[in-house]
Amino acid sequence: MATFHVMSGPDHLVAHPAIRRIGLSDVWDALARGFDDFREKPSHYVFLSLIYPICGVVLVTWSSGANLLPLIFPLIAGFALLGPFFALGLYEISRRRERGMDTSWLHALTVRHSPALPSILAVGAMLMALFVAWLVFAQLLYTSLFGPEPPQSLSLFLTSVFGTEEGLLLMLAGNAIGFCFALVVLATTVIAFPMLLDRDVGAVAAIETSLRATLLNPVPIACWGLIVAALLVIGSIPIFVGLAVIMPILGHATWHLYRKIVVDERE
Repeated sequence: MATFHVMSGPDHLVAHPAIRRIGLSDVWDALARGFDDFREKPSHYVFLSLIYPICGVVLVTWSSGANLLPLIFPLIAGFALLGPFFALGLYEISRRRERGMDTSWLHALTVRHSPALPSILAVGAMLMALFVAWLVFAQLLYTSLFGPEPPQSLSLFLTSVFGTEEGLLLMLAGNAIGFCFALVVLATTVIAFPMLLDRDVGAVAAIETSLRATLLNPVPIACWGLIVAALLVIGSIPIFVGLAVIMPILGHATWHLYRKIVVDERE
């Protein structure tokens, strides 16, 4: 790493890469290409992606105590906010396959040598801050409706959530707040991480380009967000096992979405 830079590239300038308009067909094609990348060596990627179901099970187990019961759903839903960061190795595999390079799963770990690593960590820290903020909002919403005392058991917690007016309000308001957090993450990082792996442009340029791409392509990006949300829900049933397949496909597809949106001026 020749110079330490976070917000901008090594030349201390903020890049503004050209972006394209895309259609819904491009979104589906990116997803198909992501599946094709996964299909090339599925055993490698499933092994690499076992971290996702394992983390899901750990989160549920950790929050299953009475004091943390109200945070079970926010933890599971909020974990998806960190998905773009945890898929870094998958972007790298797709990048290498596109260039005809070796794609063994060990290369997923080479992202730690990326000259853009400080910028990648900075955007990752932003996602972590949003994740923590989401948990805080979720806890404040629960205590405002049910008081500061934790539920005495899982059955009582489920009864209060699904059998009372306060529980209905909790689900409606909680999902609305979660949607806002997910929208912020989608708009600011939809292509930020693959872009930083591909170009050392700095955190500001990566986030700004993601925002411009979202504003220029609101319908395709919204469709992409819905596809991601739906597949994550499907992959979480049962006990998150499906995430070992869903997450690598989505990770690879994100790389191809980036390549469709951002003009590669080097070609």
